[in-house]
Amino acid sequence: MDDQKFINIFIMDKHYRVPASLTIMRAFEYAGYKMIRGVGCRGGFCGACATVYRMSGDSKLSVALACQTVAQDGMRLAQIPSFPANKMRYDFASLDADGARLLEIYPELELCKGCNTCTKACPQELQVMEYVAAGLRGDIAQMADLSFDCIVCGLCTVRCPGELAPYNIALLARRIYGARLAPRARHLESRVAEIRAGKWDAAVRELKTLPLDELKRRYNEREIET
Repeated sequence: MDDQKFINIFIMDKHYRVPASLTIMRAFEYAGYKMIRGVGCRGGFCGACATVYRMSGDSKLSVALACQTVAQDGMRLAQIPSFPANKMRYDFASLDADGARLLEIYPELELCKGCNTCTKACPQELQVMEYVAAGLRGDIAQMADLSFDCIVCGLCTVRCPGELAPYNIALLARRIYGARLAPRARHLESRVAEIRAGKWDAAVRELKTLPLDELKRRYNEREIET
């Protein structure tokens, strides 16, 4: 292959030459790394492939999802397959929709410096600082709404000078909103009642006996609610 189609990258400070068109994740694999941790859906949805990097000669630290970002010449890469962020334990059954409980459980919310670094780091382009501010105001509904597409990659925490874990706090807000504030899904309640009454037991038993091809056919031909 033409040498111009290759770029130089550094993985854990070790030099590799890889094809220029590869994503960071594919570049890792091309370089011989077997991806066991730090790899998941490969579609940008699971948040497992959080990666930090600097460009050679640049002091700025950047973050990305390895499966969605094309490797560039001069990247100095390191993965963060997990991050030791603060995640509090709580009795969810005892929680109500009082926004003050967010601060009781995660008092570090008050450490937010309003620097917006979390937003700049988010690969989903979420307004992270805005949903943190909503949490500070006790506005659980807005925090849940603004953080809805969070994939819990942890990159906001990596960059936060206040050492917050916004995604864990937002997860609590979404749980409270879903359980205490969101309108009830009546069709779901009726379906749960049908399941408990045994209405679908025979259908489930039948499905368990079907060959894979028939299961696929029925799945593809199912009626989809729009």
